[in-house]
Amino acid sequence: MQSNPSPHTQQACEALAGRLRDIRKDAGISGRELAARCGWSESKSSRIENARTPPSDADIKAWCRACDADDQVPDLIAANRQSAEAHVEWRRLQRGGLPHLQASTGDLYQRTTVFRVYVSDVIPGFLQTPGYATALLGSIAEFRGTPDDVSDAVNARMKRNAVLGNGALRFRFVLEESVLRHRLCGADTMAAQLGHLLMTMDLPHVVLGIIPFARQRTVWPMPTFTIFDDHRVHADTLDSASTLTQPSQIELYERAFDRLTRNAAQGSAARALVAEALASLG
Repeated sequence: MQSNPSPHTQQACEALAGRLRDIRKDAGISGRELAARCGWSESKSSRIENARTPPSDADIKAWCRACDADDQVPDLIAANRQSAEAHVEWRRLQRGGLPHLQASTGDLYQRTTVFRVYVSDVIPGFLQTPGYATALLGSIAEFRGTPDDVSDAVNARMKRNAVLGNGALRFRFVLEESVLRHRLCGADTMAAQLGHLLMTMDLPHVVLGIIPFARQRTVWPMPTFTIFDDHRVHADTLDSASTLTQPSQIELYERAFDRLTRNAAQGSAARALVAEALASLG
């Protein structure tokens, strides 16, 4: 028996159907005329517009061609493919345990050449020490009631993060200053973590910026996200991990990252912020 789609997946399907319906209406044609131009039944147009039948890539191309909206094809195809995977519930991901969750992005990390990461809550996974990762993943496992496999999860994260040592890749990080101050572990563990940040900043292929508390901003703090090259964004919330692949979505996050970067202190000014946070540990 086929299972019902998750609420998030259904919402994505309905949003896509709504966009196709708007394209038809903007073209000033009826569902019957659209069907005639596409060479299929009127009932198929209705099923697609009402999110009862997911369109194929070929359906989307035909729909846009019939409405003289070929420029919208890339975004719509990306949205169509994204609807099945865009919102992945953390609980479902974590049924396989935290190690599986950490390893699940390994191939993506190996394929990417430029990473752009913005964080507003915790030290980025790329830059975590084993001690910090243990404290963080332990709190996540306890909060969500997942299996106690934190040690294996930390090992998987450290293995995945070996990509940071590849000097042929490029890493750009923007952190809110609050990330340096949140006490998610003991003082000694946090001191080691901040010391690791300072060492990472010496790597020539890593640029790390920090947005100071006192700096006047041109863009507000927002949830954590990672841009992989120019074709994929992971945006996290408490209950889901969104995978975004539509060109318009990627452009939006790239624009946000550029503005956040302009707000950030870099070089010696960023190092001074880390040093101040380190000194505050006492």
